Amino acid sequence: MTEYVERWYRKCTRAPDLVPFSVQIKESDLFILAQKNLEDLAYKRLEKERNNLEAYLRYDPDFLHSLVPVTAPPFAPPVCQMMAEAAKKAGVGPMASVAGAINEMVGEELRQESQEVIIENGGDLLVFSQEARVVAVYAGEDSPFSFRIGIKLSPGKKWGVATSSGTVGYSLSFGKADAVVVVAESSAVADAWATSLANRVREKEDIKKVLEFSRQITDIQGILIILGKFLGVEGNIQIEKL
Repeated sequence: MTEYVERWYRKCTRAPDLVPFSVQIKESDLFILAQKNLEDLAYKRLEKERNNLEAYLRYDPDFLHSLVPVTAPPFAPPVCQMMAEAAKKAGVGPMASVAGAINEMVGEELRQESQEVIIENGGDLLVFSQEARVVAVYAGEDSPFSFRIGIKLSPGKKWGVATSSGTVGYSLSFGKADAVVVVAESSAVADAWATSLANRVREKEDIKKVLEFSRQITDIQGILIILGKFLGVEGNIQIEKL
């Protein structure tokens, strides 16, 4: 599990039509927006998923430490099954998708009580909304793109938006991109692919290569890459100036 980091960027959130609340258990710190305060429900589901995950990690430590896909047996908890499947698609270790998978599980619970659910977990997002929403992009304090561009998500669908960086934050990345943002219909899949694709970006020439490679990935809707003053976009995503 990763070290807790202060989520200062939450102060920049603008969704006046929704009710904000947070739930936290150990490293899992979820900022949630819904039509009403569902803190108790969110906490109970988060607690359940964390207990299941921690129990399985005690049984199979490789699931925690592996940097390559690990198969989850049929008796593994659903959250671990989801992590393993997403990681297999992206060719990374299962913990690369943990934030996205927890978002999926908690979001599934909250959707029963609210048509609008947005969950942010360490920068990774799950969005259920009947309204178009814009996700601001952050690539570090010195980036010319931070909070100046955003990705517009169309309404009426479930979206996962995940960011991986080799220069910002504490997540493990073997690349040097300031931000690799992946949009998919699953937050677990977006999370895994963000890690996988960010690992491939080490210099500006890699941007084009990764964008071209991403065209073959049927599980994602699009990708945005920022490396210094360079930006690249591929796929069915809409970029807006903020």
